[in-house]
Amino acid sequence: MLGRTLREVSTALKQGHITPTELCQKCLFLIKKTKFLNAYITVSEEVALKQAEESEKRYKKGHSLGDLDGIPVAVKDNFSTSGIETTCASNMLKGYVPPYNATVVQKLLDKGAVLMGKTNLDEFAMGSGSTDGVFGPVKNPWSYSKQYRGKRKQKAHGENEDSNWLITGGSSGGSAAAVAAFTCFAALGSDTGGSTRNPAAHCGVVGFKPSYGLVSRHGLIPLVNSMDVPGILTRCVDDAAIVLGMLAGHDPRDSTTIQDPVKPFTLPTLADVNKLCIGIPKEYLAPELSSEVRSFWSKAANLFESEGAKVIEVSLPHTSYSIICYHVLCTSEVASNMARFDGLEYGHRCDINVSTEAMYAATRREGFNDVVRGRILSGNFFLLKENYENYFIKAQKVRRLIANDFVNVFNSGVDVLLTPTTLSEAVPYLEFIKEDNRTRSAQDDIFTQAVNMAGLPAVSVPVALSNQGLPIGLQFIGRAFCDQQLLTVASWFEKQVQFPVIQLQELMDDFSSDFEIEKLSSVSLK
Repeated sequence: MLGRTLREVSTALKQGHITPTELCQKCLFLIKKTKFLNAYITVSEEVALKQAEESEKRYKKGHSLGDLDGIPVAVKDNFSTSGIETTCASNMLKGYVPPYNATVVQKLLDKGAVLMGKTNLDEFAMGSGSTDGVFGPVKNPWSYSKQYRGKRKQKAHGENEDSNWLITGGSSGGSAAAVAAFTCFAALGSDTGGSTRNPAAHCGVVGFKPSYGLVSRHGLIPLVNSMDVPGILTRCVDDAAIVLGMLAGHDPRDSTTIQDPVKPFTLPTLADVNKLCIGIPKEYLAPELSSEVRSFWSKAANLFESEGAKVIEVSLPHTSYSIICYHVLCTSEVASNMARFDGLEYGHRCDINVSTEAMYAATRREGFNDVVRGRILSGNFFLLKENYENYFIKAQKVRRLIANDFVNVFNSGVDVLLTPTTLSEAVPYLEFIKEDNRTRSAQDDIFTQAVNMAGLPAVSVPVALSNQGLPIGLQFIGRAFCDQQLLTVASWFEKQVQFPVIQLQELMDDFSSDFEIEKLSSVSLK
């Protein structure tokens, strides 16, 4: 049951093949079994069991709340959860318990979802590895997969396997690992420059970033208000569509959400792709792109072409400026957003009481790590009166040019863009930390962050395993608010490539009946 899709488990619950409590207990057992992954910061066991019990009562009365009723979910620890500690993986918010739920969390609970816990991340979601949080790094479940370990044994004997684990990507690495390790069926991440899609690609799951304004940001502790979007991580595209249908729509508490009501939808089955035009941005052929990712990207384009779609090369000419533009805008908004953490109202407060200024300074020095402090310093520099025009205003103008590039491409008749999600497959932690956070983030966000600046929907879909036995993902980018069309195309593609299921041998032994899944193999892209 744990290896099934959300829709399949929902059907099993409705038919009485399993109860919400049994499902919740299985997931809790798995969370304990995979504790070494460090995917969760807080496990809300009592809350989850109580919610499962209530769900069970509804099923017995025949009053199910829908497809999410009784389904175990996880939430990234930068979404406010009433009565459950919300830390952003920072000393600044250790012990902070919000008095309210983020809108997206409340919507999940209103539909009967069972909250398993809060997942790990980079501190305040600043990073691309999920390695910089105060609770330690998240380990990629694929580090322990039969596929990866089998390939490693052929290559290296005598290496310490435990020290060679892989990063999950970030900053929503905890949520991606939680879904990949079967501890929940869907998880919320946040996506400011690729923080949902990047770990999804590294962990072999689907990572969806909705159009900006389609899903409420209320209760998501902000990083960059103009780019932040709640993201969805699931094991298949259809599951992401189910969750999106529950979350999308206007929120009076978030003025940036769309005004029109959004109804839950079922993805139509795409019989053929004859009428589709797929764009391949030539600027995304970066020199650092690994040959394997490039090969799978090319094979994916060929797959669409062979099935009748029109595949054309397109240009997004301002792509090369996007990383530096993103850095200026991101750090400027970070500097503004982080000003609220002053030790007065909530969160950490130092013991120094010489003066208010000294208390502010010491609180922020103790509460924030070097990465956060560095971004605050950069942002305040760009916002200085003498620098504002030259940096912040100029970056806003470049952002408009980047957004217009996408508009021009979509106006030319392109339906969906196909790009890589990451430069390569997941790398070992010891290799990842050789470079600092800013350098890594600049490299790893290269294919993902322009989408956030343009406010477009994008989804990363796992396509195949690399020669090392690790997942590789490709990204589809759609027109603004054409999220359903984007997911429909991604779902068609997912069915063609049939990405293999992760084989976590220790878990399989304990839950043999739960993992009776067809052993799929990658059929189209190998």
